[in-house]
Amino acid sequence: MEFDAKGILKKNNTKRSAGWFKKFQYDEVRDSPSDARNVLLVVVALIAAVTFQAGVNPPGGVWQEGDRVGRAIYASQKRAFYVFLISNTLALSTCILVITSLTYRFPFHLEIWAATASIMITYASAVFAVTPNESVRFRYLLIAASVPFVMRCFGYFFKKYCMSENESQIGGQEEVEKRDGQAGQQV
Repeated sequence: MEFDAKGILKKNNTKRSAGWFKKFQYDEVRDSPSDARNVLLVVVALIAAVTFQAGVNPPGGVWQEGDRVGRAIYASQKRAFYVFLISNTLALSTCILVITSLTYRFPFHLEIWAATASIMITYASAVFAVTPNESVRFRYLLIAASVPFVMRCFGYFFKKYCMSENESQIGGQEEVEKRDGQAGQQV
């Protein structure tokens, strides 16, 4: 940061420092949609791999001996473990939604659906295996896993409903304007 003689931050530097971010944003002229899709798929696949691994091998590991063998050590901190499990599950299910959306109508799309469904089942079984029954209510994990899909459906129906409402309102306004124009011509 540069300051002038009075100690005031120079404004042109602020613009320049904020402008560096723009060159990394998607630009329709410079970037093709297929390049953007490929970048998104790579990023989402990395996030999915990390979240899957964190769910299968929870932070802190699992108990090696005693009456809690194979259970997550982190589960002894109930609230923190809830936050971890719900956030991790939400991240994984969001990644799976993005992957299946970006690969829609690709070759082997059905196989991609089968693989992602298998990943979610594997994730769920691993989480159920390492989580003590008394520490987590699994319905919260199911809700967290379904949130991205439900939000996408609500968005679709909301967009469809709003678009049909707007089109009917626009059509009604055009009809009124047309009648008013015809009435003005008849006078």
